Amino acid sequence: MHLWFRLLRSALNLRILRGVQVDGAELPRLGCDARFTTGFQSLKALRRFAADPVNGMSPYFVRNAVRNGDACHAVCEGTTLVSSAWYSRRPTSIGTPGLVLHFAPDYVYMYKGLTCEAYRGQRLYAVGISRALAHYTAQGARGLVSYVEATNLAAMKAARRMGFRVFGSVYLIRLFGRHFAFSSPGCKAFGFRLETIRPVPHLDVRRQHAHVPVA
Repeated sequence: MHLWFRLLRSALNLRILRGVQVDGAELPRLGCDARFTTGFQSLKALRRFAADPVNGMSPYFVRNAVRNGDACHAVCEGTTLVSSAWYSRRPTSIGTPGLVLHFAPDYVYMYKGLTCEAYRGQRLYAVGISRALAHYTAQGARGLVSYVEATNLAAMKAARRMGFRVFGSVYLIRLFGRHFAFSSPGCKAFGFRLETIRPVPHLDVRRQHAHVPVA
């Protein structure tokens, strides 16, 4: 059965995105070593981070994300980016041209998480998320939503460990050069759906996708 499913998924170019969420009351604010600082990053800092490919954000990505009103919350050691994630309160590209993710207005969408390999295992990613969540719930948001690729078992395990729970799935199929997206019933309460739009050729959305990495 598993083999048939894999063959079907390959034939249909099927992607399954597991929608995950955490509410403000479910994730306590975590502490970290005094050598680390946390907070939302200025445009100047983001441009500096974007100059180094290891940080996983191109200048084009930063420009487009900031233009959308998105914000990056990061954990740093001095001027070194250690862990980061991006947050949006507006419909956001998932990194595939022509696909935009919508979600309920009382939630904040978290995407493009990254923890530098040398710092993994210290829960610094969870620290950053807990502090960003505290910020947004203080502004009236209920919590965070994100998604994890169904095939990324390590990321799903990390998400559950941080307090996220799965609420539904979005099934994405590509046929004859077009995308078709279907949301499971559990997504309705969170307004979690993909919209297909006409891609803008000059818009660089590379690497702009949500995931919860191993922290």
